[in-house]
Amino acid sequence: MTSGLRKGLTSYGDAGFSLFLRKAFIKAAGYSDDALDRPIVGITDTASDFNPCHGNAPQLIEAIRRGVMLAGGLPMNFPTISIGESFANPTSMYLRNLMAMDTEEMLRAQPMDAVAIVGGCDKTLPAALMGAASADIPAIVVPVGPMVVGHHRGEVLGACTDCRRLWGQHRAGSIGEAEIETISGRLAPSVGTCMVMGTASTMACIIEALGMSLPYSAAIPAPHAERLRNGEASGRRAVALATSQARRPSEILTPRAFRNAMVVLQAIGGSTNGIVHLAAIAGRLSQRIDLEEFDRIGREVPVLVDLKPSGDHYMEHFHHAGGVPKLLKELAPFLDLDAPTVAGGTLGDYLAVAEEVPGQTVIRSRAAPLKETGGTAVLRGNLAPDGCVIKHAAATPALLQHTGRAVVFESIEDMTTRIDDPDLDVTADDVLVLQNAGPKGAPGMPEAGYLPIPKKLARAGVKDMVRISDARMSGTAFGTIVLHIAPESAAGGPLGLVRNGDTIRLDVAARRIDLLVDQAELDRRAAEPRAPRHAPTRGYAKLFQDTVLQADRGCDFGFLTSEGE
Repeated sequence: MTSGLRKGLTSYGDAGFSLFLRKAFIKAAGYSDDALDRPIVGITDTASDFNPCHGNAPQLIEAIRRGVMLAGGLPMNFPTISIGESFANPTSMYLRNLMAMDTEEMLRAQPMDAVAIVGGCDKTLPAALMGAASADIPAIVVPVGPMVVGHHRGEVLGACTDCRRLWGQHRAGSIGEAEIETISGRLAPSVGTCMVMGTASTMACIIEALGMSLPYSAAIPAPHAERLRNGEASGRRAVALATSQARRPSEILTPRAFRNAMVVLQAIGGSTNGIVHLAAIAGRLSQRIDLEEFDRIGREVPVLVDLKPSGDHYMEHFHHAGGVPKLLKELAPFLDLDAPTVAGGTLGDYLAVAEEVPGQTVIRSRAAPLKETGGTAVLRGNLAPDGCVIKHAAATPALLQHTGRAVVFESIEDMTTRIDDPDLDVTADDVLVLQNAGPKGAPGMPEAGYLPIPKKLARAGVKDMVRISDARMSGTAFGTIVLHIAPESAAGGPLGLVRNGDTIRLDVAARRIDLLVDQAELDRRAAEPRAPRHAPTRGYAKLFQDTVLQADRGCDFGFLTSEGE
């Protein structure tokens, strides 16, 4: 097997000349023959001025490089697409598959024996891991880490659960313009990802549970020196992976690893985005995430981590309480501890290094959980034949069984235009319905599922309502919100048949979401002519529209899955 500079030679029709030319040009950068004879570890550089979440990436990459060199390897960092959650139009999810393609092709095109994946902001870690799974070279994930907490008027603040809560108060008129501007400077006090159990933190935790990063990698705060030491250790380990060519993603990302990840996803009250990303990663390896199994796990595995939005604390508190290794120790009866990891042993070895922190209350015991069941439930019914999800750990208990009148918005634009109209016919007992916000409909399945409470209701003190859509919701958000309805409206799903005034019944205990309209009427509505939808004719937009799968399949492109659909 070829390795180092000899791997994946550029095609000139003469392999000897290809290697000669490659060496000649890389020596222009000042490399010696000794350096060029070592195992090469690629490092993905996902930094960008548009991505403050990855603001510490240059220092982290330098630490990884140090670890690679201390272990006798040659580090070579290279850029990939950088996706910053709040800077990507129309949504970062729209670009996730493009980043996965970029990562995969760069891993294939450039000579490297292993890769250290640096990322953090919501879609970057799943995108890079999707690409690494397809390229299947030894890989280790190094998250950038969460930011530290902020403070305002004696209150601890966290992006972005508190940003949604405080913005809701601003919409309701209880926080003025000057104060909300002050708050905007205090919500995100450092570089790093959101410090609540949003999508970025969720993915970092379940990637550690998958065995694709070293113990404690998920929760070390971005500004801490320990984060750099984790980078150095990951660089050292990457050289061992490069040398042995063992523990490739396909050897680690097995069905038992994905089940371990689902256990942790339920136990942390993690982002609903996590199950979409897990499905996409699994699809690269001829595997399917079984939503029914995920729901069964949620019925058995309690929420043990007391973090916002399901609880009260933040990621730095989770880290100081023992992080993922301590959580895994509490979850041991539910886990397959023989699953292999990039560290060289098994997941059981992560438990052995778990720190016991006297008096900590962030990571609960199984005997005293934060919630008796897992964070997310999977629903089915005539509105969601292929399933949908609700993060019931962050919902209003009284609304988990609810029947109400539908107030329908046909698109995100329609919602934006009418949601705050004083004449909108809506009460707190109604069900807000957003259509055409799924993978094809929006496009990109944006985080629009967190429909705002209509202003006139917010000002009357209403803080939550049942809301349903084929969109996603930020993992930082809270509320009684049904998401990922599949098939989506734009793909002919029954959500598109809902009309104003219809009755919808939500029964989370029964795992049902139903439209109480007889089938004959639904058939009549389905037969009605529909206005043609705009279809992109070029570029990535056309590729996305033509090939994206539904939420239950991870919203990957069909031709990128191992089944090549």
